[in-house]
Amino acid sequence: MTRKVRRFSGGVYDLGLHVVWCPKYRRPVLGGRVAERLDELIRQKAEARGWEIIALEVMPDHVHLFVKHDPKSSASYVANQFKGFTSRVLREEFPHLKSRMPTLWSSSYFAASVGAVSAASVEKYINTQWERPGKKGDGS
Repeated sequence: MTRKVRRFSGGVYDLGLHVVWCPKYRRPVLGGRVAERLDELIRQKAEARGWEIIALEVMPDHVHLFVKHDPKSSASYVANQFKGFTSRVLREEFPHLKSRMPTLWSSSYFAASVGAVSAASVEKYINTQWERPGKKGDGS
């Protein structure tokens, strides 16, 4: 991966974040049309914020995201922007997500900063999620 720095009035930055979050109770509800729509919504939110998605994988019971963000956005802000927006829209569009769970997402998440040396490793890890033992595409 080539390092691509961005500029703003106060300096230059290259900030990457690996974020993982799960549905409430880790229920495997992120399949089929829900997964497709979630992917679209995450990309839409990133574009609206000026963030760049490097890798994204929606698994049945969790989401992996590698995103480049601006220096004014904290890890918690980035994670909660994706979680809040996607929860609101998905629960409106897919009523079964409202009836089965009190909230779509668990209140917790994992976030790790990604340096230039490890960026390619994180991208490869996310992109090979379906190749790992015990991970099967259910196509639902």
